[in-house]
Amino acid sequence: MTEGTTKEARTMSALDGAVVAVAGAGGPAGRATLLRLAEAGATVVASDADAARLAEAVDAARYAHGGATVTGDTVDLLDLDATRGWAARTEKEFGRIDGLVHLVGGWRGSKNFAETDLADWDLLEKLLIRTVQHTSLAFQDGLQRSDRGRYLLISAAGASKPTAGNAAYSASKAAAEAWTLALGDAFRKAGGEQGPTSAAAILVVKALVHDAMRAERPNAKFAGFTDVTELADAIAGVWERPAGEVNGTRLWLTEKP
Repeated sequence: MTEGTTKEARTMSALDGAVVAVAGAGGPAGRATLLRLAEAGATVVASDADAARLAEAVDAARYAHGGATVTGDTVDLLDLDATRGWAARTEKEFGRIDGLVHLVGGWRGSKNFAETDLADWDLLEKLLIRTVQHTSLAFQDGLQRSDRGRYLLISAAGASKPTAGNAAYSASKAAAEAWTLALGDAFRKAGGEQGPTSAAAILVVKALVHDAMRAERPNAKFAGFTDVTELADAIAGVWERPAGEVNGTRLWLTEKP
């Protein structure tokens, strides 16, 4: 691809000039997402609880796409005021906010239902539900002011078909999905007869895989897993579709259970 072709592709991208915040950006999925969004021409505002891991992810995206604006901010997403401050700073600095990608994750499980440790619920409720509540409440107004606002939750197929050893995890994911769909209903109502200009959607995977996992387990099949680069492509692709088409929907990247 020539330099001219690259510039033309970026101009045609629905993300060109968009400002997108990414929560939980320091992990493998976050790194892939920062790269993909920057490649599409977006200004990317990344956040993670681990400052060192966040800095590495931001630097990698900047290096891969010279000239892209990729910034990092260590934010306590369990603090609603801090999360609101992040949203306000982002919109004030860049003049708009067009997306929030929620990649904050975590997993705890047990051998069977009877051995479920409710301490796992206490942790997962914070990581998987509370951070969704805070980011959605903090970014809703800014996303509604955008002509292409998107709130994207990454969820797991287990939310729709819980297994005995994953009660806390599946219930947490299901609650996060319900909260996100409620945000989608708010966007629908705000759009009125013209339909929503902003959307809340859920991207559903079985699990994620990346190159380091494959290197550690070269004989593993990872059947049904979604590569983090495929997830990043799917995230960027949501902006290519009309808000009314994706708002309040689950977008399956794996087989439905």
